[in-house]
Amino acid sequence: MHHREPEGLYRSAWRPSQAWRLIPILFIVAIVVADRLLPAAVHLGPLLAVAPALTAMFAGPWTTGLSGLLALLALLFVGRLHGGLSTLNHQLQISAVALITVFLVIYCLLRDRRQRELAQVRSVSEAAQRVVLRPMPARLGPLRIASVYVAAAAEAHIGGDLYAAVRTDGASRLLIGDVRGKGLAAISDAAVALCAFREAAHRCVDLPTLVGHLEESVARNLAELGGAESPHAVEFFITAAVAEVPDDEPVVRMISRGHPPPLVLRGRRVLKPRFPDPAPPLGMTELITSDHPVETLPFRPGDLLVLYTDGVIEARNRSGAFYPLAERLASWQDGDPEALVRLLRDDLLAYVGGRLPDDAAVIVVERTGGLSEAPASIGLHG
Repeated sequence: MHHREPEGLYRSAWRPSQAWRLIPILFIVAIVVADRLLPAAVHLGPLLAVAPALTAMFAGPWTTGLSGLLALLALLFVGRLHGGLSTLNHQLQISAVALITVFLVIYCLLRDRRQRELAQVRSVSEAAQRVVLRPMPARLGPLRIASVYVAAAAEAHIGGDLYAAVRTDGASRLLIGDVRGKGLAAISDAAVALCAFREAAHRCVDLPTLVGHLEESVARNLAELGGAESPHAVEFFITAAVAEVPDDEPVVRMISRGHPPPLVLRGRRVLKPRFPDPAPPLGMTELITSDHPVETLPFRPGDLLVLYTDGVIEARNRSGAFYPLAERLASWQDGDPEALVRLLRDDLLAYVGGRLPDDAAVIVVERTGGLSEAPASIGLHG
């Protein structure tokens, strides 16, 4: 029986990126040939210093040094063709190419060392970020969940936005929030709220108690930062929405602390809740005058609950128009949470031209199961 080798087995020894290594060699050959064909008064030898410079753009110090050595050998060959190496002109050319090669090798050594340090820092940063912002579970009781996070900081995977999901007895609880500020500087503030939510979501009986615990945790964090007089404390607050989805009721209960209201997708309709009495963000304890009621929204099987941060709706295109989240959601027919968040992320980045000015996070939750329909009296409007 004829045995066929796996496709690409023999091609693995050569990669397209290795073709770049031939460019300096071809350049050296071209300079030597041109110098031989041109009149004796024309000297192209100094151009050989370009070869190690080209190599340093894509290779390391060893390859750059080898390229410089080949350039020196070619320069010696060209010098012999022009009457010998004893002339001051040829000696200066050789010295210049050698000196340039040494500098380029040193540059490559320093560059590679910096890249290794940066890779190590990124690895530690990514590990810390994964601990702070854990991946959302794909299934949580009767819920299907998908999430996406786009950080404004170029080197960050998370920043000031946060989300979490916890499974309790007979219900699922969700948190989405936005720390004032963006980038890596806001990660420690986000960690305070996330840790407090994950711990209290299992112990607190109802949402008001849970939100009260979050407020206390944020207040303690402010005290540890130096009190209300510190510059960070004056600017520190978290907009947040805490939601609870019971297993046996077609509703979602929510308390919003200065956070953008969610959207509910029902087929091709986008339902928008009304929060007539918005509460101040977490961290602004002095502005809280009373307990804020729990808002109850209908959430039938097949509905999609979309939670998001203001980095989504405040994103602007080149003309300055805000991102039309509700209109975009109404125009998409795919009801799968995972596909929806991918589509939303790609569309949002395309809308702003590839880079968000602020962190953005989105959670899409779908209820599965055969619950009865929600009461029509709950405040939603299309």
